[in-house]
Amino acid sequence: MSPKPMVRPGGRSARVQESVHAAVRELVGEVGREALTVPMVAARAGVTPSTIYRRWGDLQELLSDVAVERLRPEADPADLGSLRADLDAWAEQFVDEMASPPGRAYIRDALLGDPDGTNAGQCSAYAAEQIDVVLARAVQRGEPVPETELLIDRVVAPIMYRILFRPGRLDAAYARELVTNAVYAQQTEAGARPTQAAAPRRSKKNPTADTDAGES
Repeated sequence: MSPKPMVRPGGRSARVQESVHAAVRELVGEVGREALTVPMVAARAGVTPSTIYRRWGDLQELLSDVAVERLRPEADPADLGSLRADLDAWAEQFVDEMASPPGRAYIRDALLGDPDGTNAGQCSAYAAEQIDVVLARAVQRGEPVPETELLIDRVVAPIMYRILFRPGRLDAAYARELVTNAVYAQQTEAGARPTQAAAPRRSKKNPTADTDAGES
């Protein structure tokens, strides 16, 4: 089941979220994440601490909410004229942003305040939506395209695994290598799909002629 898209609040709720998120970003830059407290955020945002506790529960869940919002892509992937060029450019940008110190911090915060996996699912949805844009363009050009989930498994998943558990080899060359492997896997699977054998043609005058001939 695909994760439900994040619904942005409206009205006063949206203003509170915006001011609190801005306060968190400012204070992290000024005093550091470890020194951050809910009262500090509330004072900067112009709300009461109870407002933050009521809406976010605790500081970690607030940091997680801010991280998920910061991980939301700001624009569609670049359109460079071909599936391969678009995938290479997107994967390189994904590595560059996610593996950067701010990206790693946002990933960590998003997961730490995520007991039910909602934030992880939302971040995954961001990647899938970006890939869907690239694939839709390729379809319009008439290019064969892989499944979104294949690209999630072959490109996004290895990058995230290395970011979280095995740092190293996180550069543009690695991103392009993953795209090459994913596209090759798609082409291999497409070529290996069995085609249904055509049924033997029968004579209109004698429908059993082919069968009889084969038995003689």
